Amino acid sequence: MKVKKAVIPAAGWGTRMLPATKSVPKELLYLAGKPVLQYIIEEAVASGIEDILIITNRGKSAIDDYFDYYPELEGKLAASGKAEELAAVRNPADLANFYFIRQKEAKGLGHAVGKAKGFVGNEPFAVLLGDDIMQAEKPVLRQLIDAAEKYKASALGVQQVADDALSRYSSVKVEPLEPRIFKATDMVEKPKKGEAFSNYAILGRYVLTPDIFDIIDHLEPGYGGEIQLTDALQKLCRQTPMVAVDFEGRRYDTGNPIGFLEATLEFSAQDAETGPWLQAYMQQKANQK
Repeated sequence: MKVKKAVIPAAGWGTRMLPATKSVPKELLYLAGKPVLQYIIEEAVASGIEDILIITNRGKSAIDDYFDYYPELEGKLAASGKAEELAAVRNPADLANFYFIRQKEAKGLGHAVGKAKGFVGNEPFAVLLGDDIMQAEKPVLRQLIDAAEKYKASALGVQQVADDALSRYSSVKVEPLEPRIFKATDMVEKPKKGEAFSNYAILGRYVLTPDIFDIIDHLEPGYGGEIQLTDALQKLCRQTPMVAVDFEGRRYDTGNPIGFLEATLEFSAQDAETGPWLQAYMQQKANQK
């Protein structure tokens, strides 16, 4: 079970980040040196992914442009002897083989993933949500792929979240298999009080078998009147093996202002160029109080 293809749904409106996302895709917002989406793609590539399908909408053609060559700009940089800037501009297009398709109607995450059917074919594939940056010694997606290959199963990336936060996620019913890996037997999208199966919530990373597409094709709208990926996963886990991986690493939800700011500060503090300045600046501000 080799996973070489990945799907990144990036067709959301970015309403939590308005007004900036009125004209700039939230996935391209600048975060400590590069766009959010580039961090996610670099994780996929570091996990062994070679082909990446990005699902966009009619207002996000800038994503296609970013992961392409820009001969005019590259020529000017080369002529000016700006080798470092030239490499930074050209590198994103060389990370993987990129493909793009539009989700013409906003019908939910499950509907968006269903658009990847032709791209995926009969192969297992990864799904990485365009809001979630993961920072880990071993790439989070690689952790899922290893578990999926070991158990010949689909895999979900999960971590425990607080009781009062469960209503924002999908709660998974789990049975222990080994440390940090569970059998997933059921799940519920955005559970109300008393509906959650556990505090393990799905957090932005999946490895799926192509069986999911037939389920999505016949799925009725669920929460919010949309085709929910969680509803499709619930049916999938009852038909084929599925594991939940309590991944090692830190997740940053960059789709909201606080999560975006947190990621910006953390990544900037770790950067060799900006880190010392940021630490000195924060210390100066703290001393002024």
